[in-house]
Amino acid sequence: MTRTTPPRPVDAEALFPELAAYRGRTTRLHPRPGTPTVGESSVGGPFLWPADEPWPVCVEPHRRRYGDRTQDVRTERRILAEAWARTPAPGAMPGPTPEEGEILSSFKRGRHAPWLEDTDPIPLLAVAQLYARDVPGLGTPAGQDLLQLLWCPFDAHHGRHEPAVVLRRRRSADVTDALAEQPEPVVVGAKGYVPSPCVLDPEIVTEHQDLALLPDELQQRILDWEGDEEEQDEDSVLYHSDLSVAPGWKVGGFAAWNAGDPTLPGCDCGPMELLLTVASHEWDNGSRSWIPLEDLAGADAMDASVPTQVTVGRWGSLLVYTCPTADPAHPPRFVFQG
Repeated sequence: MTRTTPPRPVDAEALFPELAAYRGRTTRLHPRPGTPTVGESSVGGPFLWPADEPWPVCVEPHRRRYGDRTQDVRTERRILAEAWARTPAPGAMPGPTPEEGEILSSFKRGRHAPWLEDTDPIPLLAVAQLYARDVPGLGTPAGQDLLQLLWCPFDAHHGRHEPAVVLRRRRSADVTDALAEQPEPVVVGAKGYVPSPCVLDPEIVTEHQDLALLPDELQQRILDWEGDEEEQDEDSVLYHSDLSVAPGWKVGGFAAWNAGDPTLPGCDCGPMELLLTVASHEWDNGSRSWIPLEDLAGADAMDASVPTQVTVGRWGSLLVYTCPTADPAHPPRFVFQG
């Protein structure tokens, strides 16, 4: 289903002509629940992976026995989705049946993989794969037309509270014998690190640089235009919410810096470029003007704004930055927000 971002409530550049110098293009991915194949761009779908190439594993020391069973997370989501999609019988309450409730109540966090030592290799979890033919601005170098993102779904890496992330690029035509069954960890540290299978409907939109990265004088003029917070209501048009950075999963464009100072990583070649944003929300109460036209009628339905079921931190995002020259020898940088 095609998804269309509504026009911005006002023309930001008509109000502030200097913003033309801070205009950018991004590709909103619009992930929505589906059944993607290895030949499609997806979130949480199967990867096109060579059968003779080892699947990435995590060997960094951290506790990997305790958490939620990966399969339980998937089963719970399936039961809940089916339950809330059903029309209840006359006089019955909507939601899971008593039998389904018993199954759901049996899913507990615990020590589900007692055989694992803290340094045993565990497979990374497939998060997203993007084909250059589907996603404008993907910027795959040297004929590599496929980008794949994986992570270790535990918040215990590099001495910080975050997952370990791996980025792979490849030429899809080189994969003549694809892996039939991709590995995944038995246990995950958080349910939000298990992406639900989603198909994509990429859409190019225009956005503007985050307020924190604009010149001070322009920032102040925008704040003056917005007025006092006490006078703002749900119908107020705000730069940060409505006129600057598009929310949700996207490729390219700008990052939204909702808290703290911007963290812009650099490379020997110069400032790094934002490649991919992995978001916990497609929209929230502050960014409802970005809800696609096709989603407006059901925007308040359960999980409508979290189709991937991915949660980064406390409803934050993962920003993937790459070398501006796309030099494969220069590693990407991963910035976690929230």
